[in-house]
Amino acid sequence: MNRVPPTVARCAMMLLVLACAGCAGVKVSSVSTQDYIAQRRGDVLTTGEPSAAASDTLAVLGLDVKGCRTATPSCISALRNGGGLDSERRLATLSEIWLLHALALQGRGPMDAHGRDMLLDAYLQSSRYAYAYLFFSPRSPGERSFEERQTQVRDYYNYAVQQAVTGLFERDRTAQAQADDGTPLQVGDWRIVPVIDGMRLPAGTPLPQELIPASTLTFRGLRSMYRRDGFGAELVAVMARRAIDGESPGKPYSEAPFPALTAILTFHGASLEQVLATHEARLTVYDPYRRDRINLGGASVPLAANFTSGYGLWLARSGFATQAIRNVLGRGDALAHPRIYLLQPYDPDRRIVVMLHGLASSPEAWINLANEVLGDEILRRGYQIWQVYYPTNAPMAYNHAEIRKALQDTLAHFDPQGRARASRDMVVIGHSMGGVLSRLMVSSSGDVLWNALQEKHDLSVRQIEQVQQQAGDMLSFEPFAGIGRAVFIAAPHRGTPFAENRLSRWLSNLITLPATVLHKFSRLHLTPRGSDRQDSGPFYIPNGVDNLSQNDPFIQLSAGMAISPQVPYHSIVANDRTDVPLQDSDDGLVPYRSAHLPGAASELVIPFKHSVQEAPQAIVEIRRILRLHLQSP
Repeated sequence: MNRVPPTVARCAMMLLVLACAGCAGVKVSSVSTQDYIAQRRGDVLTTGEPSAAASDTLAVLGLDVKGCRTATPSCISALRNGGGLDSERRLATLSEIWLLHALALQGRGPMDAHGRDMLLDAYLQSSRYAYAYLFFSPRSPGERSFEERQTQVRDYYNYAVQQAVTGLFERDRTAQAQADDGTPLQVGDWRIVPVIDGMRLPAGTPLPQELIPASTLTFRGLRSMYRRDGFGAELVAVMARRAIDGESPGKPYSEAPFPALTAILTFHGASLEQVLATHEARLTVYDPYRRDRINLGGASVPLAANFTSGYGLWLARSGFATQAIRNVLGRGDALAHPRIYLLQPYDPDRRIVVMLHGLASSPEAWINLANEVLGDEILRRGYQIWQVYYPTNAPMAYNHAEIRKALQDTLAHFDPQGRARASRDMVVIGHSMGGVLSRLMVSSSGDVLWNALQEKHDLSVRQIEQVQQQAGDMLSFEPFAGIGRAVFIAAPHRGTPFAENRLSRWLSNLITLPATVLHKFSRLHLTPRGSDRQDSGPFYIPNGVDNLSQNDPFIQLSAGMAISPQVPYHSIVANDRTDVPLQDSDDGLVPYRSAHLPGAASELVIPFKHSVQEAPQAIVEIRRILRLHLQSP
């Protein structure tokens, strides 16, 4: 027998040791915190790939992600029937794989009717397995409240419901009509029963023209997006293409042209087995302003909501920015009468915040203030916002009277008996010219305007009757019933010298008054005192720019009118000249001495330009005032 040389033996032993070391089953390496979080939280919705939890579950059954992509039916069958899995892992992974399948189908491009039904089936399956995991697996949602997997599965449910609901809406107009009257919808083997629960769409309007997932919308110009985490698909119902398209002839108001809603899918059955066997679902649509919690599977859960997207979409499609210029000049489709826009469906139990913009402006002036109010949970529960859009080129006396009438008619429509909480304790907020109008809303004219008119003109009995008929509501008024608090922002209560400069006078000369204003005054032929003429011609009608002059008779007279002692009022003043004493300062347009009102419950001076309603400090102050008002009985 030949002996192996010792050197060769030692080399062979070393090679054997090295070979065995190379066969080691476990190796270690470091992972960054960022990669660690991504591995734990990444899933089909965030990365396009199944989550680590799903991959681990597939591995238990000898499956892999690639195989599930290419042979989804067999993969799903193995997941449903394979052993060695607890129900939570099985249901969560089935929801994610069905969602992966739906996204793959959707990525193939245009589909025929059969393809669309297959896609809807995939989303319905995903939402059903998520629903079963969340509410019919052994542990309750509360017992898993700190687990990332439950958050992922809730997101699968919400996204699948979103896609299923918008897919059903887009499928055809027949399905939409059936949804409106509660007739079940049929999608393949699925039977879906639509239910409207507390969701009040504008009366007399057709079905939405679009149903848009709120998650797909982003906005420039809005500082914050406000939403509430929870269950359901956050949607925006587009009732009109543009804000002004929502106007109803003969009505001074438009009801929530872009209301927010939340959709929930529940599946028939009282046990896990029944839920997994059913092909019947209930599609419920909620108003997230009126509901913040719902009952699902015997558990009370938060209802998801998006409070910014509907408002942002309304402003984005309104055309306000360009129309505001036409309004002040009286060109094109300029506004003739004030209109009131309800930012959400009318709620009789919420107090109303009425917002009045300034000269050459529109509801866009309130973009961030309104959004912050909608985003504040306490204020959202207590208030609803009505924004007034009015022709700023018209004289303030006319606008004041017409705004009062529009508010009265709108309140009478929604609350004919005047008993709702919404009809009491309203808050009016006005910026610039809107601040002056807001002050008139809570003031008493007394005989100031009548006396001034009669001092300037010789009025016969017939002329007095004519004036009373044509302009009585402009000359005599009391505080508007129902307004319980007022906020004046950068308001020129005593006018402004800016209205007398060359640019303002040039603008004034370009203005064409609305035909409705001209018609209202067309029969007034007043004779100035001391004139020998029997008829001096048509009554001169000042426009909105004229009225803002510190020398204008109307602004001078209105500054002396008494504000109701029952209405606390607040001033927010902008100061763009901090290098001079406060009394001599201004905001670039309005002097402090004009914006300041003695007797205010509070006055806040903010270093800012005239558009101070956009300043964060002003928004915080208004939120404080609105919270304070909620404490009043």
